[in-house]
Amino acid sequence: METTLKGKVALVAGATRGTGRAIAVELGAAGATVYCTGRSTREGRSEMDRPETIEETAERVTEAGGEGIAVRVDHLDPEQVRTLVERIDHEHGRLDVLVNDIWGGDHLTAWNTPVWKHPLDDGLRMLRLGIDTHLITSHHALPLLTREPGGLLVEITDGTLEYNAGNYRLCAFFDLVKVAVNRLGFSMAHELRPHGCTAVSLTPGWLRSESMLEGFGVTEENWRDAIAKQPDFVISESPAFTGRAVAALAADPERDRWSGQSLSSGQLAKEYGFTDVDGSRPDAWGYIAAKEGAAGPVDADDYR
Repeated sequence: METTLKGKVALVAGATRGTGRAIAVELGAAGATVYCTGRSTREGRSEMDRPETIEETAERVTEAGGEGIAVRVDHLDPEQVRTLVERIDHEHGRLDVLVNDIWGGDHLTAWNTPVWKHPLDDGLRMLRLGIDTHLITSHHALPLLTREPGGLLVEITDGTLEYNAGNYRLCAFFDLVKVAVNRLGFSMAHELRPHGCTAVSLTPGWLRSESMLEGFGVTEENWRDAIAKQPDFVISESPAFTGRAVAALAADPERDRWSGQSLSSGQLAKEYGFTDVDGSRPDAWGYIAAKEGAAGPVDADDYR
């Protein structure tokens, strides 16, 4: 299926780095106009204190063939989100794709720390960053998305619904955020269906984000060197893999068949036939499921 989104307008909320940046770029590569929002700009960093900026993301969107528009937005501020949506309406009069990829809570997560020992302010901030932002953005953006049938809402999370339901995810606060976003894909589908629009939740696999690559001391070019330290890293994927999943969904005229479902990048790669940047087709969640259910060793190469 040819992925073409010429004439379409997308908002990627949380497009500064990682999956959000790659989604914006892949939507641009398909020809879309993409509003790229986040808090980190060339004028100043967010509390994440990382070097990536929304301006860089927008430039990459344009270089890929679309039109990238960087807008600094704190998605916890309803007024800033409302102003953003008014701008999109004024400039284009439509919104075809909304991607809620807002997170920014990694630095607040104390791994394997019970709720009574976890810093409370950090945990509650995590909930606000990972859940409230999605609801605030949808509250203001969905009236524009539903103006015409065919709109797509993608809720980006970490873990499939099945996996998150049966596994403890780092700490109670992180766990709650990721399960909640799975559920948002379901509940938003219920509310959007009468308007002819689609909503899903989508998870990448083991993501080779900027911070993950730094942690392993590798780059995207030599990431396989990290397999010596962590053999399971062989089933990792670049952020572009999830970006291509979103672009394929957005270009599929029959995407409503997915509405309300919890999806993964690997699952959609099999359905739509796209590959990662290295030509592989990793299926991290399939590998995890097979490894947990197997009586003996599982070959990771079978899931690439």
